[in-house]
Amino acid sequence: MSEQRRFAGRTAVVTGAGSGIGLEVARIMLAEGALVVGADRDVAGIPPGCEAVQADVSDEAGVRGLVETAVRVGGRLDIMCNNAGIGSTADVLSCSVEEWDRVFAVNARGVFLGCKHGVAQMLQQDSGGVIVNTASVAGLIGLRDRAAYCASKGAVVALTKQVAVQYATRGIRCNCVCPGTVDSPWVGRLLDAASDPAQARRDLVARQPLGRLGRPEEVAAAICYLASDAAAFVTGSELVIDGGILAA
Repeated sequence: MSEQRRFAGRTAVVTGAGSGIGLEVARIMLAEGALVVGADRDVAGIPPGCEAVQADVSDEAGVRGLVETAVRVGGRLDIMCNNAGIGSTADVLSCSVEEWDRVFAVNARGVFLGCKHGVAQMLQQDSGGVIVNTASVAGLIGLRDRAAYCASKGAVVALTKQVAVQYATRGIRCNCVCPGTVDSPWVGRLLDAASDPAQARRDLVARQPLGRLGRPEEVAAAICYLASDAAAFVTGSELVIDGGILAA
């Protein structure tokens, strides 16, 4: 199969498909032959061609429904991309219990539910499937003012490895990507809320030795690699796309 059609005949669920990284993943998979169930709380940005579903990944019934939709429209679930996530800018002193729980509900519970219901369906199939979770470089190192965010993304990294080991012999691969700072809508909102947006952007850019923010399509390309047959011997890994943050 040519690289241009590497997802032909496959059914994928992509959460957070309405913007940023998830939108780019959905676009690539659609262009390369997949039937894509795109999920988001706001379906307006989901690319045309997707089976668009409004869903909250912190709600188990909603995530179960995404998998059921994939099976209904595609007959199976080949790829589960647990990408939806939210940010938080607080240290442990300023982070409220409510903020902590909100971040974990989306970033950690949402990925857990995607893995849970994705694995359950893949175990019923003759060829397993692939799960790709969106973690963060913040799940591997500490970043200032990111207490709940770092902790939630660290949970994603650890869960990815556990699922990979648990189901390796059942034909299921599970990996995650760990982006650095990506020029996404969420980062844009963060910058807009800063007292000096221009300086805030310069500060974020300065964290990357490559001297720029990442682009959503760069992370999406990594996710699609992990979801493809080219990564058939890759499981339990965290693929870092961080502009050099970890190396610095």
